[in-house]
Amino acid sequence: MVQTKVHVNQHIIKSNQKTGKKDPVLTVKTYKSNTYASKVHIKGPCTIEYSPDKPLSCGARVWINTESEVEIIEWTQNSLKLLY
Repeated sequence: MVQTKVHVNQHIIKSNQKTGKKDPVLTVKTYKSNTYASKVHIKGPCTIEYSPDKPLSCGARVWINTESEVEIIEWTQNSLKLLY
């Protein structure tokens, strides 16, 4: 199974609040892609990790780790995949 990380992009949340947009704030990351979503379903075990001293390369300090299937329920047109 592919290791997947899901995190909330605080910069998009702030931008949405300022502009009134509703851009997706969830990022679903694998080794080969990033998909942006407003809603996902993790179909199995997962863990939530807080790592203030070692954030992800994007800057996220809290994320969900899973090797389970992640279904993208609401996504942006820039997303290439609906299902992992």
